Amino acid sequence: MSTQLQEIPNDVNEKPTEARDRVILAVMLIAIGLLAFLSQIIDLPNIGWLILPGLALIFLLWGLLTREIGLLIPGGILAGIALGVYLIIGPYAGQIEENQGGIFLLAFSAGWALITLLSLVSKQGFQWWPLIPGAIIGLVGVAVMRGGAAMQLLQLLGYAWPLALVAIGLYLLLRRRER
Repeated sequence: MSTQLQEIPNDVNEKPTEARDRVILAVMLIAIGLLAFLSQIIDLPNIGWLILPGLALIFLLWGLLTREIGLLIPGGILAGIALGVYLIIGPYAGQIEENQGGIFLLAFSAGWALITLLSLVSKQGFQWWPLIPGAIIGLVGVAVMRGGAAMQLLQLLGYAWPLALVAIGLYLLLRRRER
């Protein structure tokens, strides 16, 4: 009898959260569906450019409302990609390709930093790990924009990283044999 009494409060606490999540999911699906439908029946120029920022906004809002990092991650990634696309077709459209590539990568890395920033409000707490891919992508973006020696260093690293994986694998195999 006491076990049943303990389960009742848990069910009561879980139902409002599940209902809220279901409503959020329903609203997000309706928004995505309406945007996709409108893009098919209404000939508005550049409506397709709203897909990426729209998806980013949906995931970010959903993640912030539910405080789930798992939803903030695709939101941040999509936001970085959307910003990069906007910058290279908008204000930096006249730049040379290398600069456009670097600008895109810097915007993409900003999306990863956004994940870390928004993780402060998540249930899981501060997440620093998105700064790692963000920093790597940002450094590659700077190297692409700088060209010259920076690009040569990137090429060298492009050859070196597979060899580093081979070396680590060999080390793990040899270390295991010693045991």
